[in-house]
Amino acid sequence: MIVDCAIYRNGRRRQGPADVVAALEEARGAVDAFLWIGLHEPTEGEFDRVAEEFGLHPLAVEDALKAHQRPKLEVYEDSLFLVLKPVVYEPEADAVSASELMVFVGDSFVVTVRHGEGAPLGEVRRRLEQQPEILRKGPTSVLYAVSDAVVDHYIEVAGELQVDLEELEAEVFRPSGTDAKNTASRIYTFKRQVLEFRRATGPLGAPMERLAGAGVPYVSEEAQPFFRDVSDHLTRATEQVEGLDRLLSDILSAHLAQMGVRQNDDMRKISAWAAMAAVPTMVAGIYGMNFAHMPELDWVGSYPLVLVLMAVAVVGLYRLFKRRGWM
Repeated sequence: MIVDCAIYRNGRRRQGPADVVAALEEARGAVDAFLWIGLHEPTEGEFDRVAEEFGLHPLAVEDALKAHQRPKLEVYEDSLFLVLKPVVYEPEADAVSASELMVFVGDSFVVTVRHGEGAPLGEVRRRLEQQPEILRKGPTSVLYAVSDAVVDHYIEVAGELQVDLEELEAEVFRPSGTDAKNTASRIYTFKRQVLEFRRATGPLGAPMERLAGAGVPYVSEEAQPFFRDVSDHLTRATEQVEGLDRLLSDILSAHLAQMGVRQNDDMRKISAWAAMAAVPTMVAGIYGMNFAHMPELDWVGSYPLVLVLMAVAVVGLYRLFKRRGWM
């Protein structure tokens, strides 16, 4: 469905025809004007008419309809096609979800296509409409503003994930009382979220560098510094995500090492208790044998003496294991 459709002339929003074709003709017939159409999960029938009137490339149209694309920049004869993957942090579930955003830029028009509930462009449009000096740059200004908003939100989400990771790290290194199985599950879940985040930030580096350079149609030379700024922010976000991934791998290794140490401690304790139980068992086993000639059997104090002997042996072993940290 078409969420918004407006003509911008000299940096100001103008009332235009409701029909898309008439609006495009009016934008192309005016000086310093362009048309911006925003669509949210359009059907094939809805998008075919827009694609036909705007002369969008069939391959780009197919990508925009099917979604599930990696971030990329495609240059066609009559338009640019940029794919972005906005990410949204859900504080209730402590999770990251990614959506998709496609931007077509051509002669006097911009078409944005959103898939998913994340990254609505209404706020971006309102902010741009309050900055007519940027909107005067034409369709490139929309491409820059959308890219900048997506990348800046990457940094915000990375900060939220950093807080969650610090809490997870504190849980892993808590002395006792933690559920090892639940902690390991949280670490793996967190790692999958960071991986999803990296799929959004990593591939976007090359398109941003390309937009910041020369030779890209519909991107003027004066707009290149703005895209360089976006590229710098993206590099910062990518470094944050990679740092999260490395730290998460270290936390996972530390958690597995802790589990190994705890298992060794448990085995030492079990072995110590088994050794203490073995001494009285051995003595009782010897005196439990039904032999006729056992010299100690005729002693009056043999029974209490054996009990004392077993108790002394057990206490001695206990003190030995306690001193060595096995108990």
